[in-house]
Amino acid sequence: MRLNLQTDYALRLLMHLAANSRGPVTIAEVAGRFRISHAHLMKVAYLLGKAGFVQTIRGRAGGMRLARPAADIGVGDVLRQMEGDIHLVECFGSAPDACVISRACRLKGVLNEAVEAFLSVLDRYTLADLSANPRLQALLRERAA
Repeated sequence: MRLNLQTDYALRLLMHLAANSRGPVTIAEVAGRFRISHAHLMKVAYLLGKAGFVQTIRGRAGGMRLARPAADIGVGDVLRQMEGDIHLVECFGSAPDACVISRACRLKGVLNEAVEAFLSVLDRYTLADLSANPRLQALLRERAA
């Protein structure tokens, strides 16, 4: 299983915001820190804002910050929001009868159980848990080169 790039960027952005909670952070800062596309990160920030994880501030001293405390942002919630439906195989999709063996196959049930187990582990953690490491906080507070 592999998370999409949006989810990866979303988690990195949120961890950066959690470590830099003193004031607004700009897209340029985060893009520079992680050496990722400014345009792609703008889209991720928009989606996180729409989902209620990030608050954007307009104007000269603007940027973004967490919309609520890091302890109130579940990692599983972020993943579900950014990934949407997690389809490991085609029978999870909107056309479940696309596979000729779907009516008799047990694979879908097994994979569904695996996805639920994966999500239940992520549901035990919050953004605060991810960003609590002092070494990580120091790295995220440094100015990007």
